[in-house]
Amino acid sequence: MKLLFIGDIVGRPGRVLVRRHLKALAAARGADLVIANGENAAGGAGITRDNTNELLAAGVDVITSGNHVWDKREVVGLIEREPRLLRPANYPEGSPGSGVVVVPVGGVGVAVMNLMGRVFMPLLDDPFRVADRILEEIRGRAAVAIVDFHAEATSEKMAFAWSFDGRVSAVIGTHTHVATADARVLPGGTAFITDAGMTGPFDSVIGVKKEQAIERFRTSRSVPYETADGDVRLCAVRVDVDPRSGRAESIERIELRESDGGAR
Repeated sequence: MKLLFIGDIVGRPGRVLVRRHLKALAAARGADLVIANGENAAGGAGITRDNTNELLAAGVDVITSGNHVWDKREVVGLIEREPRLLRPANYPEGSPGSGVVVVPVGGVGVAVMNLMGRVFMPLLDDPFRVADRILEEIRGRAAVAIVDFHAEATSEKMAFAWSFDGRVSAVIGTHTHVATADARVLPGGTAFITDAGMTGPFDSVIGVKKEQAIERFRTSRSVPYETADGDVRLCAVRVDVDPRSGRAESIERIELRESDGGAR
């Protein structure tokens, strides 16, 4: 089984790149399931109903999120009705929506779980204990489990992956918008990468217009941010999983530039 995970989609440039190239990329890589983090799809902060429909129509099967999930007011009603749009499972009990969905892929249940770290992030419930609980709840329903761990600290992401090595098929880090070079399969069979990277404009500061980010750092003033638009790239990982054991066999980083003009 081949799973394709698209790193944080930022604003219109990221959405357009996904719309233009995802289906060809998924076909070229033989993807059986496509997951994407979409919490920055709406101008770099949040996601709307139109954004959700656009990404699903482009070929995304499950959309994960993170700390910006509630930035657009309309998402509350949307996330209650759309099971393919997830929010971190460790938001407090009673939060709208769900943090996990089980998708049938070729007769095999694939669980997609969304969690958020707590180091340098809003303080939520313990993601380790929430993951323990979810794995118990889905026992027997999903042979494969993929976790989007949305966190700032590399140490927290790594600790989570090692803690769940052999219990989930993959732990894919998101949030920092900078792809890391540590993609590997841990000894227990869990694929891991600290951060899948960003799908959006690289002529920027993590997707924001450079001038605005620089001004905020130099002046410490609250400068409004706008999404940049230059050098748009798609960052992703492909994970190959044995559907019988749930163990990952390989993980590969993918980076596609708009200028490449298609899948590779």
